[in-house]
Amino acid sequence: MSATIFPSKSNAVLDIFKTNKAIIGMIHLKALPGAPHFKGGNLDDIFEFALQDVRAFEEGQVDGLIIENAWDLPFSKPEDIGMETVAAMTALTVRLKQATRLPIGINCLANGVIPALAVAKAADVPFVRVNQWVNAYVANEGILEGSSAKAMRYRSSIKGDNIKIFADVHVKHGSHSIVADRSLAEQTRDNIFFDADVLIATGNRTGDETSTNEITGIKDNTQLPVIVGSGITASNARKILALCDGCVVGSSLKVDGLWWNPVDVDRVKQLMEVVFRLREEVGSAR
Repeated sequence: MSATIFPSKSNAVLDIFKTNKAIIGMIHLKALPGAPHFKGGNLDDIFEFALQDVRAFEEGQVDGLIIENAWDLPFSKPEDIGMETVAAMTALTVRLKQATRLPIGINCLANGVIPALAVAKAADVPFVRVNQWVNAYVANEGILEGSSAKAMRYRSSIKGDNIKIFADVHVKHGSHSIVADRSLAEQTRDNIFFDADVLIATGNRTGDETSTNEITGIKDNTQLPVIVGSGITASNARKILALCDGCVVGSSLKVDGLWWNPVDVDRVKQLMEVVFRLREEVGSAR
């Protein structure tokens, strides 16, 4: 069946971030209630840690943010994500949204697309990231199946059609052996056919550089925007951004390049200097 049965979509990257070559900073939330490493008490300490990262990203002039429950290790499978996670992420997102002008998206690990949509709807933010949208993979959490069918019906039921789906074509921290008989081009078309709005090319693990073959293999088979989901640094930004429409970046902009550390505003500024120069060269309006 064709992957292009739906009407042409507007470019969600341009619509949300007002620029091609968008840079989206990761807000890695400390462990939330219900997670093994939650420290107890209320959410104030978690909020303050995240707020400092938001302010650093804003000072460095990134274009948007993704809020992620990155410290909820080990991650639950989607059906085991509790109401306490949704409640905490919603409360924190609402507070952080009030503190910034930047557009915000939600990623609820692991592959909690319906919880992420619930947060996005309640907090009125424009997109969610989905690590496994179609097919099935063996991930750290076990076998993760594509969530698109249930997620799209849930999105419709909550009148959330304005919430855009940013979908990884290949899940990180997982084996692609289940779909090894399907080419990257075919898997790209699978995500299009199941109605994603933006496609994400990513590396094998958090912080790993995404290969140029992965980026072009997706980009050459879609008219949707393609962004890179891991591994961008100030040194490789020119090479990577020449091939795609934007990047999600976390680890390389943290102190010592470690995702669990605070955002280093100087690293953000170094990256954005490269991005601004590239935008001037290609004529991309900020």
